Amino acid sequence: MSQFQSLEHALKRFFGYDSFRPGQRQIIQQALSNRDLLVVMPTGGGKSLCFQLPALLKPGLTVVVSPLIALMQDQVESLQDNGIGATFLNSSLSLAQVRSREQDILNCRVKLLYVAPERLLSEKFLPFLDLVQHKIGISAIAIDEAHCVSEWGHDFRPEYRQLQLLRYRYPNVPFLALTATATERVRQDIIQQLVLRQPNIHIASFNRPNLYYEVQPKLKTAYSQLLQQVRAAKGSGIVYCLSRKRVDEIAFRLQQDGIKALPYHAGLSDEDRTSNQRRFIRDDVQVMVATIAFGMGINKPDVRFVIHYDLPRNLESYYQEAGRAGRDGEPASCTIFFSYGDIKTIEYIIDQKSDPQEQRIARQQLRQVIDYTEGTDCRRTIQLSYFGERFEGNCANCDNCRFPKPLEDWTIESQKFLSCVARCKERFGMNYIIDVLRGSKNQKIQQNGHHELSTYGIGTDKSVDDWKMLARSLLHQGLVDQTSDGYSVLKLNALSWEVLRRQREVKIAVPTVAVIEESPQRVAEVEMLYERLRQLRKQLADEQSVAPYVVFSDSTLKLMARSQPQTSTEFSRLSGVGEYKLAQYGERFVSEIQAYCKEQGITPQTPVATATTPSKNQPSYTQLKTLDLYMQGLSVAEIAQQRDLRTGTIVDHLAELIALNQPIDINSMVSPERQLEILKAIEVTATESLTKIREFLGESYSFDEIRLVRGMWKRRNKSF
Repeated sequence: MSQFQSLEHALKRFFGYDSFRPGQRQIIQQALSNRDLLVVMPTGGGKSLCFQLPALLKPGLTVVVSPLIALMQDQVESLQDNGIGATFLNSSLSLAQVRSREQDILNCRVKLLYVAPERLLSEKFLPFLDLVQHKIGISAIAIDEAHCVSEWGHDFRPEYRQLQLLRYRYPNVPFLALTATATERVRQDIIQQLVLRQPNIHIASFNRPNLYYEVQPKLKTAYSQLLQQVRAAKGSGIVYCLSRKRVDEIAFRLQQDGIKALPYHAGLSDEDRTSNQRRFIRDDVQVMVATIAFGMGINKPDVRFVIHYDLPRNLESYYQEAGRAGRDGEPASCTIFFSYGDIKTIEYIIDQKSDPQEQRIARQQLRQVIDYTEGTDCRRTIQLSYFGERFEGNCANCDNCRFPKPLEDWTIESQKFLSCVARCKERFGMNYIIDVLRGSKNQKIQQNGHHELSTYGIGTDKSVDDWKMLARSLLHQGLVDQTSDGYSVLKLNALSWEVLRRQREVKIAVPTVAVIEESPQRVAEVEMLYERLRQLRKQLADEQSVAPYVVFSDSTLKLMARSQPQTSTEFSRLSGVGEYKLAQYGERFVSEIQAYCKEQGITPQTPVATATTPSKNQPSYTQLKTLDLYMQGLSVAEIAQQRDLRTGTIVDHLAELIALNQPIDINSMVSPERQLEILKAIEVTATESLTKIREFLGESYSFDEIRLVRGMWKRRNKSF
């Protein structure tokens, strides 16, 4: 390295970067001293540089073991774009191309060779590798995606286990094992299987603060959910599905809806997969719909969203697949659509495994995914605890932290649970402990004599789901441990004993009965109809060569989608529909709405009130004006300013509109928890007086909040 003033100088020359990312410099220094290394660094953390830069600074050839053709092609192209001598050998090449590249290696024109493990260990290739070692030297063997060596990893590949043969064939060549995801058990397995010699182990933080994590219930109208999210997204995205059939279906439907999308799965030809990947990387298309075969090591830093349309099989693969979003450090979102139906699909896949131990491991991993999706704790806390990293507090960048459930003190329940674990000698899993607590007549409990324990039956005051929620939270918070051998046995730790000795409180996030104005299915139906009406509006606008908003505003379309008028009379009552537009467009829009309702088997909603003939059960003209501005997305203050009215007057309008069952989202203005408290206060005080209700609640509640919730109470009780 004498030709370089420093590692930073080499970094700038070869890769154009001015400084290293956290941990890279130390790893590179140790690689240059020919040490065995195990590097666990999240996607986007810069793992590749940890072996690429040393390869350029040391004499000889660095051999990189890579599991996928797409992965090695991508990395080699990136290196060649930087003027670096790199190549790959795989099945996509002709015999003449292989011979030419081998000659380049022997003539010292290549510093990094990417090769799959199957080729690397073949009888034909090993003699060539011996020749390389003799003529120019092998400077290092880097094993990328090293978790593939472990049966405890999420992508076990038996051929990776044979790589230890290289250790015995080239005993003086240093090994570098690199992966983005590895639990403690997987890390130990990597060291053992690759025969790493006193390796330096580098474990970077698994936290990706720029990623927003969320779980959405997967509705019957799941495709509509997906389409809405893709349309709202800015930038490229990946949609993961469990099956090739689902991939093809989703890709086709997105294409039909005007989204530039392509499929990627093992059923496609190598040529098609390579072409589709290249088009995605080069931004020729926005969305790649794929099975898990896509993405490993793909260097596309500006992926803005990753959606798991189907439930992932385990947390490690989910972390890695979701981690392909936001590798540039910019904000990105990671969404799981969760359906219990997907669990059955994965269980079927697990049942096809021939090895009973593999089945047990896969089932335990599936339970951990379910715990994650159903968890009420911070998503980061759950993810990072899986990898043995503690994260405490509010991450402010997941659905559970942005929309938190209220915390409740469950210390006593935790003591009961942990005490039961202890009295059962730490030999059983979550479900068994819950059965004991709830006094189950399970035959196994009787045989073990656990029906005689002091903790037997002391938990009948809580449901099975309550106890499962607590157990998950204890695991996520590190207050109890769980074995990872496929059996999920609960084990007490030091923090468990602190809880049992009353030295530590336990608070968990408990879902409340939220005040939901509409069911998710109803919301999805409205959104689907809204999209169809937008397409009709665009068609009519194009026919007249005018902008779509000239036909109808978005707010009027939303009113159509919600109220679903079935006649011209009902249509005329919508805010934004005058006589001219009724005559011009009414029949087309009503026909579209009728057709949609018939297709979906929807019973039309109660007609909305007229804007011209208000009555006791209909909004007034001034309220409808406020509603129109609200539907355009204006805030209370903005509506007041535009209408030259007090904000209190606008709140009054919104409260009355809520009472009249108009489309006002009260949850965006008053949290569900505060709604419940205000509703209780109205019931207890038996009055509609704002002053008396506020006196009961206290000054932490505003009159505006009470007005809005009172409107909801009026609607429910028909007191208007």
